[in-house]
Amino acid sequence: MKRRSPFLVLTVLLALLAAACGGDDAGTSTDAGNGTTTTAADGGSITVYSGRSEELVGPIIERFEEETGITVEVRYGDTAEMAATILEEGSNSPADVFFGQDAGALGALSSAGRLQTLDDDLLDQVDEQFRSPDGEWIGLSGRARTVVYNTDALSEDDLPDSILDFTDPEWSGRLGWAPTNGSFQAFVTALRVLEGEDGARSWLEGIQANDVQVYEKNSAIVEAVASGEIEAGFVNHYYLYRFLAEDPDFPAANKFYTDGDPGALINIAGAGIVDTAANPDAASRFIEFLLSDEGQEYFAAETFELPLVDGVEPAVELPDLEALRQPAIDLDQLEDLDGTLRLLTEVGLI
Repeated sequence: MKRRSPFLVLTVLLALLAAACGGDDAGTSTDAGNGTTTTAADGGSITVYSGRSEELVGPIIERFEEETGITVEVRYGDTAEMAATILEEGSNSPADVFFGQDAGALGALSSAGRLQTLDDDLLDQVDEQFRSPDGEWIGLSGRARTVVYNTDALSEDDLPDSILDFTDPEWSGRLGWAPTNGSFQAFVTALRVLEGEDGARSWLEGIQANDVQVYEKNSAIVEAVASGEIEAGFVNHYYLYRFLAEDPDFPAANKFYTDGDPGALINIAGAGIVDTAANPDAASRFIEFLLSDEGQEYFAAETFELPLVDGVEPAVELPDLEALRQPAIDLDQLEDLDGTLRLLTEVGLI
């Protein structure tokens, strides 16, 4: 793989961070720089830079400590910020593991030469579409793009067969999106890869022409859909299940796209071992634990994400990964976030 200048990658990540403020992805956290250290037995220690919030992954990290005796010091923050920090720190970085919420930041660190090649016994646990082609990072859970819709106003049959068709004027005034959200930007990056720059621009401008409502967060889109403020919105799949867990009669449902449609993109939350890791063996055990049945069941039950290891079922009714058939895309290509930010700026979305 072509290695990019660390300075260029850092610039991209900082630009992404500036643009993505206000996002509410499962891994987004605003407590950047706060270290959390827990005490365990003398099984060694590792430092994890986590783009996933303490609320979401703190409990499973504590279980890892209890079961292995390895102490974990965690630095929480935004995924892009954590990746940028590793680049800034260079060879002095104390990070052993980077735990990010999307493939783009993992790909950026990989391109900068800051991740180690993982052992085959880790890589072989996940389908190759959800891990680095160079074996330098691995997906731990899946995050499908969906269209959430109001079930009082629409049935699934009312929605178009491709996400590209929401540019039809019949959807004017009925849609919502969150252009500053990291997961939306990852989707647009994928759209650029799949449809080309002109195709992505055309889709964005087509949705804009339909007087789409703008929200800061995916959860706000789901709430707006359920209240009838809009009829449908572009989100990741798991937000809806958080509302359904509180209210089983919540009037919304997800439309999952399949058959390689751009709307069927499945991004990942994943991890890699930093090239300067002081304790790579313990770092590898950490990733192994998150791929274990216990780790995968945790993500399924607590974050409603898609388990990526065979044999672990989702905690809610979801299409299986094979049925979703995401588009043919190398998730490493999602690192090109500077091009996405440039396009979103040109069309006036950020």
